[in-house]
Amino acid sequence: MAQELSEKELLRMEVEQLKTEVRNSRAPISKTGKEIKEYVEAQAGNDPLLKGIPEDKNPFKEKGACRIS
Repeated sequence: MAQELSEKELLRMEVEQLKTEVRNSRAPISKTGKEIKEYVEAQAGNDPLLKGIPEDKNPFKEKGACRIS
């Protein structure tokens, strides 16, 4: 798609993207990093990758053994 657009159109798109990005509010990483860490730690008890899935609720549990007669 970018090959079909002229250089002027590409530059116009880039300027529009930069205008959009400049309107985004920014926060220091020292603050946001702390908030993310607190959120992850608060949600860790609900994370099945950390605590595991109970056998009765595990949709990937093998239904039965494979037997060759």
